[in-house]
Amino acid sequence: MTSTLDQATPGADEVPEFPMARAAGCPFDPPPRARELQEAGPLARVRLWDGSTPWLVTRYADQRALLADARVSADITRPGYPSPAPLPPGGSAISFILMDNPEHARLRRMVTAPFTVRRIEALRPAVQKIVDDSLDAMLAGPNPVDLVEAFALPVPSLVICELLGVPYRDHDFFQANSKVIIKRDADPAERAAGHRALLGYLDELMGEKLAHRQDDLLSGLADRVEAGELTRAEAAQMGVLLLIAGHETTANMIALGTLTLLRHPEQLALVREADDPAVIAGAVEELLRYLTITHNGRRRVAIEDIEIAGETIRAGEGLIMANDIANRDESVFPDPDGLDVRRPDSRRHVAFGFGVHQCLGQPLARVELQVVYNTLYRRVPTLALAAGFDEIPFKHNGSVYGVYELPVTW
Repeated sequence: MTSTLDQATPGADEVPEFPMARAAGCPFDPPPRARELQEAGPLARVRLWDGSTPWLVTRYADQRALLADARVSADITRPGYPSPAPLPPGGSAISFILMDNPEHARLRRMVTAPFTVRRIEALRPAVQKIVDDSLDAMLAGPNPVDLVEAFALPVPSLVICELLGVPYRDHDFFQANSKVIIKRDADPAERAAGHRALLGYLDELMGEKLAHRQDDLLSGLADRVEAGELTRAEAAQMGVLLLIAGHETTANMIALGTLTLLRHPEQLALVREADDPAVIAGAVEELLRYLTITHNGRRRVAIEDIEIAGETIRAGEGLIMANDIANRDESVFPDPDGLDVRRPDSRRHVAFGFGVHQCLGQPLARVELQVVYNTLYRRVPTLALAAGFDEIPFKHNGSVYGVYELPVTW
């Protein structure tokens, strides 16, 4: 029998465009067309902005297998890599998350120690204080209020600033540039300008750390620079990555998770009334699974022919692991479209990816979300939407999904 992957590539008009649109009225669920492709088979061609047609890998088991396979590359410079957007004019510095081993491993090791579970757990009291202080400020201010600006964005920004050694007074600057960089439909030149601005800012900070060490992650990178293990440019680029990833993703999970729970009041009650930290931890994992806010998919390119799901992926062909539909795979998660904060297997999700490139900051994200979800709804038990659900602006055009605003009252 002839493999479907051995057949000629379909015409562009026959291939669905990726990313796909979510259904009106169902903003928490993956795009219906993506779910249809998942039901149809483990692999499907999709069309990107540049007309290329990489493979969409739809199922949980196949995604995990490929993300752990050394025959696929995360190197954005390789021919066939399914880039989510045009590269900036003249190119730009490449983060280690878009590199392969051994260079990926070399650079990642430089920042692994501060993100170990033990080190992050030691930060829990500091995170709790930031959450409490931010809530104090919010409750003392106007009512109603935008939860994004008043709470969801400040909390992870304060946390990552403290961890990195970045002055929080500069938050307007780095938040504005971060938003441009992760905006999926941003002009490439505008995105490049935002990246240059942040890179210059982190390079200046690195110069300050080289001159005057403090107890923070950037000072640790300065030690590596001085020892000749890192260049100053590499250290600055790593700072950009950690600063953006350290506040954007968690901020979106705080706001979108809150909106999700407000739309599921019985689940919100379970979280608010939970006395067991394991219940809160489980709720965090379920919301990560259910929402999967990094909805662009994990991008790779095959560097050898790979047999998977009875098919052959050819060397040089792009792959997109759509984590949002993998986390709704009913062969792994029974009743996948239901939100169940007591689901026993929710931590098996791939919201943080899988394999050697899985999210470095996941221990920090987990602690922040556990503290937020365990504090916000207890201290503000009457929290409610201050606008109609259909008025909430969702980030359909962002590489990180969420809401632009979340008007709330109490």
